[in-house]
This record gives sequence, C-alpha cells and structure tokens, in this order.
Amino acid sequence: MFDLVIRNARVVDGTGAPGFIGEVAVKDGRIAAVGPRVDGPARAELDARGKVAAPGFIDPHTHFDVQLLWDGAARPCLEHGVTSIIPGNCSLSMAPLRAGDRKAVIGMFQQIEELPPEAFTIAFDWTWEDWEGYRRALEKGLAINVAPLVGHSVIRLWVMGPDANQRAARPDEIAAMQGVLRQCLAAGAIGLSTSFVDVDETARPVPSRFAQFAELDGLCAVLGEFGRMLQIVPEFYDADITIARIDQLAELSLKHGIPTTFSPVFDNRQTPQSVDRILDRAEEQFARGARVWPQMQTRPIDISFSLLRPSLFFARLPSWVRVLRLPVEERIAALKDPETRARLLRDAGEDGGERIMGRLVARAGEAPTDLAGRTLKEIADARGQGCALALIEVSLEHGLDVAFLAANGGHDNSDRIGPLLARPHVHVGAGDGGAHLASFATYGDTGYLFSEFVRGTGALSLEQAVAKITGETADIWGLKDRGRLVPGQAADIVVFDPDRIGRGEERPVFDMPGEGMRYTRDSVGVEAVLVNGELAWTPAGYTAAKAGRICERV
Repeated sequence: MFDLVIRNARVVDGTGAPGFIGEVAVKDGRIAAVGPRVDGPARAELDARGKVAAPGFIDPHTHFDVQLLWDGAARPCLEHGVTSIIPGNCSLSMAPLRAGDRKAVIGMFQQIEELPPEAFTIAFDWTWEDWEGYRRALEKGLAINVAPLVGHSVIRLWVMGPDANQRAARPDEIAAMQGVLRQCLAAGAIGLSTSFVDVDETARPVPSRFAQFAELDGLCAVLGEFGRMLQIVPEFYDADITIARIDQLAELSLKHGIPTTFSPVFDNRQTPQSVDRILDRAEEQFARGARVWPQMQTRPIDISFSLLRPSLFFARLPSWVRVLRLPVEERIAALKDPETRARLLRDAGEDGGERIMGRLVARAGEAPTDLAGRTLKEIADARGQGCALALIEVSLEHGLDVAFLAANGGHDNSDRIGPLLARPHVHVGAGDGGAHLASFATYGDTGYLFSEFVRGTGALSLEQAVAKITGETADIWGLKDRGRLVPGQAADIVVFDPDRIGRGEERPVFDMPGEGMRYTRDSVGVEAVLVNGELAWTPAGYTAAKAGRICERV
C-alpha cells in the first residue's frame, strides 16, 4: 500500500521533459511510482487536478546557518516550495568554531547577513565547536533538507586565531587548514565557500580575503579528494575582475576536478554589457571542460531600511555604517551631534545625498501617513533641505522608525533578465535566503521565476523553469536522490497552481529572536509541500513533520 498518491496532476518531473497528466505515488519517503495512472490503494490521496506536481525546489545560496538552530523549516522558505537549501555561503558557517572565537564570527554574520545579536544569544544553546557537533545540533529538528557548506573564514580562524585576518598563511598552517576541511567534508559538508569582498563589523576584510592563491589551491586539492564544490563571492562590482576570477576558478576546476560556482551576477543600467561578458567567459571555460557555474537571482534589487537598524543600503558609506552600529540611544545622540552630522552629510556627496538617496520612497505602513509614498527628494525639497539632512531629521523626529525603499536598483529589466536566466550554464540562485533581514525579503524568488519569466515574458517554459531549480541544481551540486520525480528518489514534492504561483507583497514581521524585525513574503499558488514523503506545509500552515535531512552526495 502506498502512503500517498497525488492524482490528476500535471507532472513536471525536473528533467526538462514535457509535462503530462499523471500521478505520483509515495512510499517510505521515496517516489514509488510515476505515470499516467498509478494503480493500488493508498493511505491518503491528494487530488491535484489543474495543478502541477514537481520536485521540491532547491535553493543553492542561503544563509540559514543560524535560523535552522531554532527553526528547522527555515520559514518562510519551505512554503515557497523549497525543500532543500544550501547554507554556509560567502566564507561563513557556524562551524568549526572555538568558543573563544564566537564573538568575532557573530560580528561577521551581523555585518554580512544583518542578523540581530539575539539570534546568537537567546535562540539556541551553543554546544559545539567542530563541524560534526554542529551537524548534530542541526539534525534535531529539521523540516527541510540541508546541504551545508563550510566557510573558509572560520577554517582560517580555527587554525590561525587572531592572525586569520592579519596575514598570509604559512605552509604548515595551510596543511592544518587542509586537515580541518577534510574533517568537515567527511562529516557532511557539501563544499567550501570563500569571499573576496566581504568585511566584518569593523569594515575590516574577513579572514578569507587574506588568503594567497597557494592556500586556496591547497584547499581545492582537498575538495578534489571528495569531488566537492567551491563557492565564491567575487568582486562582482567590476566585470574585469570577475572575469579574472572566472579564469582562476576554471584553472582550479580543471586541476582538481571540482565544480565551482560564483555569485552574484547582477544586471544593471550603468554597465549593460557586463553580464553578457561574464556569462560568455563562463561558457568559454565550460567549453574547455571546466565547471564554473554563474549564479543569478530572479528578482530585482530592492532595498528597504530605516535608521533604526543597520542596513545594506549604506554599504558604500562606511561613516553611516559605523553610526548605525551604535546602540540606539548613542545612535540618536550621534545623529544630533553637529560634528558627526557634518561628516555624514559630507560623505553623502556634494549634492547633499540626492544621487544616492533622492529616489528613496517612504514605505506605506512604515512611515507617517503624510510622508508615505513620497520620494526623499520631494520630502527634502518641501523642507528646504538636502536629501541626507532630511533623512536624518525626519528619522529623528519619529524615533528613527521611518522606513524607506530603494526600488529597482538593478536587475529589473525582465526582457533582459529572462533570456539570461534561460542560458544553459546559468545557475538560478544567489537569493541570500535568511540574510539581509532588515533590507529586503529574500523569499519568493522561485515563485517570481514562474510569474515573471514563465507566465510573464515567456523566456522559459514551465518545464525549463522547474528543471532549473530542481534537477539541474541537484546535478550541479551532486545531491543524491534529489531534484527529480523518478522512482527511488526522495519524495520531495511541491504541488502548485501554474496560473497563480508567485510571491506575496513584502512586509515587515517581528518574529526573530528578541522580537527582531525582518522583511518577508508569503507564497502564492503553492498548494502542498512534501519533504521526504511527509506533508510539511499546506495553505493551512506548517505541519508537525520533521522529515528534513542532511543531504547526501552522489
């Protein structure tokens, strides 16, 4: 007897093959049968008439490393149809990490991923130091599958201590790092992540950025022993440097026989040829036999912020970042201080901040009604002030709790983005789920893929879009038994309405530890999500199922 049969669905199996009206049977957490008709009794049936049954979506670039310790469903990721996630990107992970180094890594997580400090202090018991201990802590309550990367910065910190972000490693230290990486991979890490751009909370480069090529090469030799992934964040703001990194990744891929991936790849109006150049170079390297997967997100770049919380929006203005890192009362005092204010205004630009801030729009529901919907330039002009000064004074007048939105900062031309996403070697990812909590909602990218680029521009067929975020992703990362509706594979399944699937409006919620705020989006058109054969979510809400696993490698 089957545990479940999904009847009358449009089966899109993740291979890219045309969908068909059929049925999917589940037994003991696995796909038991797929076909036009599945005969035999079942303990439960799900009528999916008019809906699609597809493999659970796989998100290859997330930062749920911390959230998973108190929320094994990675809410709201799972309700968007995502059944497997890859955390540990951008050189950071929660292990291996000695107790004495936790403060330093927390600072990096707060700077890079904008997590509240309470996420590390009151939400879980920090009981581990090594990778295997972290894995055990994760496995206690997973409702979603996890394939975690280990971060280069924390490996460096483990071996080099305070020198990790001071200097290059000696040969003996590289050998020690190789040993640590080997242990992490043996314990289930899916690969290594590193970064060439990120900074800590003091604006100092993270430890991975002090590594010379010999160190990266040595670590890739260990990845080659296991056939595991190298993920990097290149200097994405400069196409020429990114292309140089692609060439470097290609040599590492060819030398050590490993897959590599880099993210993000953003399209923007200022340098419209950059993405084509980057993707063309990646394709040239694929033609040589290298595996260098460019990751591209689906959604436009929208950033929200208030001066009540640190934000990614001010990444280009270090003086503002330093002030916004102060405790709230000290922050208010600094914003009122004439000397500090003069420095902030000077750093905002000779135009009073108009170029950087003028297009900001006060968010409805998160700003006074007389300001909501107006641009900061309009508000500033009405006050007879420059934009940066108006931002400071309006914020002070309302306890800093006035939110602004910088909409469509790039990657927003769907007629361009769709064909780029459809390119064979473009890996759909770079979503940053679980990070940048007070800047934008990192959820719903999968729904947006279907609403904008399948139903909207038609750049991808339904089958192509499903394959991009299921079977192809599983193959790129070597995830065992994931990504396809094929008998014997894990029963990770999403049932959705192809005419409705999308993403809800971005909204603030206060559900982080310590009542911390984040932006989120509800799913639209998703009808059911199964993880390893168990129903994990329906529109009625999350179930009690805890069927998530640490993913195995092929």
